[in-house]
Amino acid sequence: MAFPTPIRAGLIAGLLTLLPACALAAERGLSPEDLVSLDRVSDPQLRPGAGGLAYVLREADLAANKASTAIWYQALGKQPGAAVKLTTQGGASSPRWSADGRHLYFLSARSGSNQVWRLDLGGVGGEAQQVTSFAVDVGNFRLSPKGDALALSLEVFPDCPDLACTAKRLEEKAAARTTGMSFDKLFVRHWDSWKDGRRNQLFVARMDGQGKAAAEPVRVSRDIDGDVSSKPFGGDDDYAFSPDGSQIAFSARIAGRSEPWSTNFDIYLVPADGSAPPRNLTEDNPAWDAGPVFSADGKTLYYRAMKRPGFEADRLALVKRPLAGGTPVEIAPDWDRSADGITLDETGKHLYTTAYDLGEHRLFRIRLADGAAQRLVEGGGVGGFSLEGSTLVFTRDSLTSPAQLFLARADGSQQRRISEFNAERLAAVGMGEYQQFRFAGWNDETVHGYVVKPWNYKEGGKYPVAFIIHGGPQGSMGNSFHYRWNPQTYAAKGWAVVFIDFHGSTGYGQAFTDSISGDWGGKPLVDLQKGWQYALSEFGFLDGERACALGASYGGYMVNWIAGNWQEPWDCLVSHAGVFDNRMMGYSTEELWFDEWEMGGTPYEVPANYEKHNPVAHVAKWKVPMLVIHGQLDYRIPVEQGIGAFTALQRQGIESRFLYFPDENHWILKPANSVQWHQAVNDWLAEHLSR
Repeated sequence: MAFPTPIRAGLIAGLLTLLPACALAAERGLSPEDLVSLDRVSDPQLRPGAGGLAYVLREADLAANKASTAIWYQALGKQPGAAVKLTTQGGASSPRWSADGRHLYFLSARSGSNQVWRLDLGGVGGEAQQVTSFAVDVGNFRLSPKGDALALSLEVFPDCPDLACTAKRLEEKAAARTTGMSFDKLFVRHWDSWKDGRRNQLFVARMDGQGKAAAEPVRVSRDIDGDVSSKPFGGDDDYAFSPDGSQIAFSARIAGRSEPWSTNFDIYLVPADGSAPPRNLTEDNPAWDAGPVFSADGKTLYYRAMKRPGFEADRLALVKRPLAGGTPVEIAPDWDRSADGITLDETGKHLYTTAYDLGEHRLFRIRLADGAAQRLVEGGGVGGFSLEGSTLVFTRDSLTSPAQLFLARADGSQQRRISEFNAERLAAVGMGEYQQFRFAGWNDETVHGYVVKPWNYKEGGKYPVAFIIHGGPQGSMGNSFHYRWNPQTYAAKGWAVVFIDFHGSTGYGQAFTDSISGDWGGKPLVDLQKGWQYALSEFGFLDGERACALGASYGGYMVNWIAGNWQEPWDCLVSHAGVFDNRMMGYSTEELWFDEWEMGGTPYEVPANYEKHNPVAHVAKWKVPMLVIHGQLDYRIPVEQGIGAFTALQRQGIESRFLYFPDENHWILKPANSVQWHQAVNDWLAEHLSR
C-alpha cells in the first residue's frame, strides 16, 4: 500500500537538541572545508564511579593536510565541568580506566612507535608514564580487571620467537635491494595494503608495581593462523578478560587457504598466562561469532553470532553460552535487528547494544530474562557509549549536527547534551531541514527515504536535486552526519537531496536485507525509481528536470547500472569506486566471500549470475555525462573498474571526467584530498544542473 503522508524524522525537541547553537543566524551552507575541519568526538569512557568522562577528540589541520587525536577529560556532576585536554603530544587514542578510576591508560606514538601510556589522575598529577616499550607497535589493548596485566594485539611474523625478530625482519626488508613479493595463497592484499606475512596476534604482558609492562609479553594466541584483532577494522572488542583475569576469550578466523572466502570466525578461550593452547568454544557454528563479553561471575559468555557461513551481512544475533557446558541460547530471537556490540549493566539483567533501525543508528537495552528490546536513544546516529552504574553517556549525531556528547540515566531518561563541539565554527552555517518519508516500493513493500532541503530554502521555490545512492549494499543512509557523503554539502550549494534505503538496506529486518543478494539491479532499482517518483509528487520544491544521481561502492555500481538502464531523469552521474564489470570484480576483489555470496558462487561456477545485472553489458546504451572517481589503493573494488568505466565513456564520446587519487583507498581520507573530491563533485553537478 502507498503512504500518502510523509513521516517526520524525530520529535521537534530532539531535533532542536542536535541543531547547531547559532544556526538561526546562518549566512551560508556547509562547505567541504567546514566538513573536513570539524572536531570529531569518539570513544567516550566513564570513570569508575561516574565522576568524570574521558573521550577522544580528533582535530584536523587543513593547511597541514593532517589530523591528530587527543584525550580530553570532563568532570561530571549536577553541572558538568569544563573539558580539559589531557594529552598534547604524539597523538592519543583508546582511553581506558583502571578499576579504581585512578589511572587512565591510552595509546600514543609520542615515543616514536605506538605504545601504551598511563596518566595518574588520583591526585598526584604529573606527566604520562610509558607502560610498554615493545619493538613493534601496539594495535589495541585491554587492561585486566585487577590492573596487573595488559592484553595486547601486536602485528608480528607468526614464526618469530620474540618481538625483536619481527622488528629485525622489517628492517632487513626496508634495506633490501630487491622488492619482489612471492605468494602461494590468498590473501595477497587486503583493503589497502599488500600482505607481508605478518599477523595480528594476542599477547599478555604482566605489569610490575610501578605500572611498567614486562619487556617480552606472552603470546596467548599461539597456533592461531588468523588475526586477533581481525583485519582490517578489528579492535579491542575482539577479546575480553574474565572477571578474575585468569582467562581471555577472543574471536578469530582460522581458514588457511580459504580465508578470503570464509566468514567462519570462532570464539576461543585461553588461560591469560598462556599455559595452555586456545580452546574453540563455537566450533559447532560455521558462521561468524564475535565480540565476547563475560558475565560478572565469569560463568557465562555473551557474544554475537551469525547463522549463515559466507554471508557478511547476516543478522548478528545476541547469544549467551554457559562456560561450564550446555547449549548456547539466543537472547532476543524476535528482535529483528543486527547487534553492533555488547555492554552488560551492573545488575546483570540487561545488555546494551546499538543497531541500525528504520533509518537511524539507535541504542537499545535488551532484557536478558525475556529478550525484550527497548529503544533508549533515537533521533539520530548513536556512536560510542559508556555505562557506569546508573549513568549513561553517548555520542549522537544527525543530518543537521556532527556528534555531540549526551548524558542520561541508564534507562535512557533525563537525556541532556553536555558538549558544544564546533559551535564557533558552525555559527554562520545553516543546515538544510530534513524529513523522512516512506512509500510503496518493489512489490508494494514499504521502503523509507529522506529528503533534505537546501540551506537557503524559500517556500515556493524549485531546486535542483542530488539523488544519492548508498553503498554496502547492505548499509543504510539516514539520519546521521557523514564525513564523506554528507547531504549538507549539497544543500549548501542550493540543491535539494534525496536518498532511499532500498531493498537490501539494514535496519528494516533481515529479510529486507537479504532481498538484494542475487538481485543487485532488480528490486533496488525499482525502489529507487518509485522513491524518486514519490518524492517528486510529494515535495513540490524538487525540480525533476534538473537532477544528478551519484553514489559510491555499491552506489557507484548502481550509477553504472543506471547509466544503461534508467537514464531519463538524469542530467549527470557520479560513480565513485563503483563496480563496472561484475565478472572481473569476482576475480579481483580481496574479500571473495562477499561476491560469492551475493552472486551465488564463483564467476566460473555461475557465470550467468554475474552477467545478470552486469553494467558492462549495457555500455552501448550509456549517454549521460559521468564523473568517475577511484583510488589506487582500493583493493575492495580495484582501480581498473573505474578506469574501465571511464574508457567506455571516452570511447563513445560521452562527456566524462576521471578523478584519480594515487594515495587513497576505497575512501578519500586525507583532508586536502577530501576537499578536492567535494569540489570536483560539486563542480560537476553545477556544470550540469545549471544548463
